[in-house]
Amino acid sequence: MNRTTDNDPPTGSGTPSDLPGPVAFQLVLLRRMADHQPGLVQDALRELDVSRAELREANRRWQARMHAPQARGVQPYRALLGTPETVTARRLGDLTCEALTWPVPLWPELRFEVLTAARGTVVNAWLVRAPGAAAPELRTTADLTPWSCTVDEVARAFAPARPMEGSAPTRWALACTAPDPDGEPQAIVTEFTWGLFQRRVDRGAAPLHPSPDWPSPAGS
Repeated sequence: MNRTTDNDPPTGSGTPSDLPGPVAFQLVLLRRMADHQPGLVQDALRELDVSRAELREANRRWQARMHAPQARGVQPYRALLGTPETVTARRLGDLTCEALTWPVPLWPELRFEVLTAARGTVVNAWLVRAPGAAAPELRTTADLTPWSCTVDEVARAFAPARPMEGSAPTRWALACTAPDPDGEPQAIVTEFTWGLFQRRVDRGAAPLHPSPDWPSPAGS
């Protein structure tokens, strides 16, 4: 049976709970991305060999985990993803933070990063470029293809970029000016989910609001 058809096992059948933690977490990432890139998400589900029902159930379980009384700091991420690949210290203004990263098989050139501050408080959680992985060349608006780049990469390529408030806690947006393929400057808003680029729109087309600066994966 094709597991990505509408003939999915019903929620609560037990199948989603059998998924390995890293696979279940990737479904959590994909759930939000489906709002902007349903076609790419469908391709990813086929690659993972999971159904839409499993995606929904994995997200439901994640939300329950994050809102559980015992959920603290990075613990929910460790519970699904296991031991971090790297744990490094990072300065964020006056704060000394700890950055934990895990591999993400769907995007081997990226890592999922959780940035924690004092007492393990999570400051940020998103996808970043893996150390040593080549970043894309972002020269014009034509280079902004879905899932190709991260928040930090777009901010650097089209500086100065202005952080905007997204429509959900896992979403970010940047207002910036980028040349089109003919070299004409275009005022655009770039939108991200879990730190990964999803789409661009003409500035003013989305109801976005100024937001405080985000913590840069590159540190400062």
